Amino acid sequence: MSQPSPVSVVFAAQSVAGQVRTHNEDALACRPDLGLWALADGMGGHARGEVASALALEELVGAVQQGEELPAAVQAAHLAIVAAAQPVAGEAGMGSTLVAVRLDGNEFELAWVGDSRAYRIGSEHIEQLSHDHSWVQAMVDVGRMSAEEAREHPRRNVILQCLGQVGQAPEVGLLRVRLAPDELLLLCSDGLTNELDDAAIQRCCAEADTLEAMVEQLVGLANSHGGRDNISSIVLGLGPTTEPREAPTPGLLRKLFKSLQP
Repeated sequence: MSQPSPVSVVFAAQSVAGQVRTHNEDALACRPDLGLWALADGMGGHARGEVASALALEELVGAVQQGEELPAAVQAAHLAIVAAAQPVAGEAGMGSTLVAVRLDGNEFELAWVGDSRAYRIGSEHIEQLSHDHSWVQAMVDVGRMSAEEAREHPRRNVILQCLGQVGQAPEVGLLRVRLAPDELLLLCSDGLTNELDDAAIQRCCAEADTLEAMVEQLVGLANSHGGRDNISSIVLGLGPTTEPREAPTPGLLRKLFKSLQP
């Protein structure tokens, strides 16, 4: 019996402060040596959000390096923020969202806390894989609000789960993800999804010639729509280490692989 082809991951990432914020409280971790990619969106006054997001990813990476499974590594990141938080008068400490994927064979394990998202995207489709831990999503789930109303609601940024909540371990969302040869994973902060709807995200990804161009166009488009928050995205594609065979119908990742050939 022939052995399955080894897989590799191609990826690109970008994070910017946006048009309104003076500093960037998002953080990214791209560790192909660990099969790990993650994004955190920090919260807290006096730049404590950027401390929280950086600490979350530092602890996440360290836990994975020590052999922890992804859910345990997420909990370790939570405990690190709780331990590091020093209350400031009139403030509620610090916290962070998190979305992370880890390569497992030819699949990804996906974990998230908060409203940073993961999508599966193809040439003609987009699917949100994560489920927001937010107040507006809870209202949508019980039928008290439409998805369109949730996008514009003044409480859309209120999240119900985050890393760093004292006395409350986060309920980590978990999913296993298999990608088709012409599909990508997108990890992003709410600075992207608050400015762009799913259809705009899918079109932007489908029209890009390279992964680097894809993240630049996603972030640039969100910035041009207002850039009211920090904007971050990571795109990943999974495929064989050799150039993929010709397919009858061109797919998104096949086009991108061609652009990556030397």
